[in-house]
Amino acid sequence: MSAIWDWFQKGYLTLVDPLADALATRGVSPNTITTIGTACTVASGVIFGFGHISIAGWVLGLTAVFDVIDGVVARRSGRASAFGAFYDSSLDRIADGAVFAGLTVFWATEGPYHSVTMVAIALAAIIGSFLTSYTRARADSLGLDAKVGLIQRPERVVLLAAPQAFFGLAFNGAVLEFIVLFLAVTSWITVAQRITFVRRATAGVSQ
Repeated sequence: MSAIWDWFQKGYLTLVDPLADALATRGVSPNTITTIGTACTVASGVIFGFGHISIAGWVLGLTAVFDVIDGVVARRSGRASAFGAFYDSSLDRIADGAVFAGLTVFWATEGPYHSVTMVAIALAAIIGSFLTSYTRARADSLGLDAKVGLIQRPERVVLLAAPQAFFGLAFNGAVLEFIVLFLAVTSWITVAQRITFVRRATAGVSQ
């Protein structure tokens, strides 16, 4: 599965490469790109909340380019920094939270798609996505690269964008429900895998 995602990301980077070069040449700040990308993702979360699922999927998918090129621009313009990495990671959490919060509001709103079960699953997905990032960051502070597990952030973004863009609320919203359930489950599995990885890596190391 990781090989498929690596191939997808490599192809995507090839497509956005000219844009990254143009922005780097013009001296656009990577932090500005990060901020714009986060604002667009938050907007998609708001659109999800209002129930325009297909539109939100397209907005999230088309503006995900900002999430990819900010780091590329930073490296090519020689403006990569510790603060930039921290800023990008912090805003990623806002973006993740906004999308899942929008979906939570969508299912919590009275109407044909109201579902207490899906509200609970969406909340589990929010916590799982945050813990996925936290466990890796905490492992990094211990000098370990815990980039292991079933699901990473790029996969989450793709799965929250593409199926929704093309299917919307098809099959009475079953596609959307399956995607969010899948992300909730795989996020928690990833958290468990990273905890296990760190436990094994630190076995016998005194605190």
